Amino acid sequence: MLLKRLSEACGGPGQEDEVRNLIRDEVTPLVDEISTDALGNLITLRRGNQEGPRVMIAAHMDEVALMIMAIESSGLLKFNPIGGIDPRVLVAKTVVIGKNRVPGVIGSKPIHLQRPEEREKAISINEMFIDIGVSSKSEAEKLVKIGDLAYFSTKFAEIGNDKFKGKAFDDRVGCSMLIDLLHDRYDFPLYGVFTVQEEVGLRGAGVAAHRIQPDIALVLEGTTASDVPETPEHKHATSVGKGPCITIMDSSVIPDPRLVATLLQIASENEIPVQIRRNTAGGTDAGKIQSSRSGVRVATISIPCRYIHSPVAVMSKADYDNALKLVKAFLHCVEKGEI
Repeated sequence: MLLKRLSEACGGPGQEDEVRNLIRDEVTPLVDEISTDALGNLITLRRGNQEGPRVMIAAHMDEVALMIMAIESSGLLKFNPIGGIDPRVLVAKTVVIGKNRVPGVIGSKPIHLQRPEEREKAISINEMFIDIGVSSKSEAEKLVKIGDLAYFSTKFAEIGNDKFKGKAFDDRVGCSMLIDLLHDRYDFPLYGVFTVQEEVGLRGAGVAAHRIQPDIALVLEGTTASDVPETPEHKHATSVGKGPCITIMDSSVIPDPRLVATLLQIASENEIPVQIRRNTAGGTDAGKIQSSRSGVRVATISIPCRYIHSPVAVMSKADYDNALKLVKAFLHCVEKGEI
């Protein structure tokens, strides 16, 4: 299954090679042009049969990760997060490190050795380490080096009636959707762009948009869902299983209101369940694409994912399928000159 392979692949910001190679193998037979730019964005083009607006669809390849910053004399590894990770989800989680997938466990001082005041607060990143099962710095240096990235070692699986669990759904779910979309051809030039370094500042998308000069851009994302106990309904942001999300604002972008209205109309006419993302925190590649050159009309379509930016997230297959239907219907409207 494509989403399984994408989820289990490892590729943090600036080190997206494994993911990019997997995607390149998938899309090369589908597209007319494919290239990798200086930052590592994978840019594809399906030429249309006629002149039309340049449409860019983007999904980022990178995932949150942990960078090895020091190797202690004991062989334990100190690390810093790359991207937004809540330290409270890290202790006792298993990871793999570097290209050789060296296994490790995130540890900290045991609770029975903590002072009473230490037990009252969350453990900080500075108090954690990765244990790779060696007893000296020299042993550790044979396996890992400073600058290596550590990734959660979560296996993808289907759970319940309609759900998937796995790591890196932000944004391998978007990458999977974009690959699916590239199987179809439209009467306008369609650029499928798999971007880099989104998790550390939306860096790849701006560079790609500057090169492509799109007229319209869609960003495909995995986004936060907080439909869990103890969270008031108005703070759910999104809910798993209630359809793909359309963003009206976040910290990086206010999407084009006309595109947002068009997407909502398309969803209504085609009986596709959708929801408005009810949270303005966070950002996406849409922010950098929108402000590229003289400006680009952008919109964001997201798949709700519980527990995002953690060792494991949960999403709905129905939401994925409905997001694909929505984007395909949108592209057909572009093809007919309605957008």
